Amino acid sequence: MHSMEFLLSVIGVVLVVEGIPWFLSPETVKKTLRQLAVLPDSSLRILGMLLMLAGLLVVYLAVG
Repeated sequence: MHSMEFLLSVIGVVLVVEGIPWFLSPETVKKTLRQLAVLPDSSLRILGMLLMLAGLLVVYLAVG
C-alpha cells in the first residue's frame, strides 16, 4: 500500500471511531464536552499529552 493510501485509510478509521459516540449518544457527548469546558487549560494539555503518548504506544506495539 502506498503511503498516501495508508494515511488516508488511517484518517478514515479515526473519523469513524470519532463519530461513534456522536452517533450512539449525542446527549452524553454534549454533557461530557460541557464538563471538559470548565477544566483548566493545564489539565486539558496534560490529558492531551497522555492521549498522544497512549496513541504512540499503541502504534509502537502494533508495528512492533
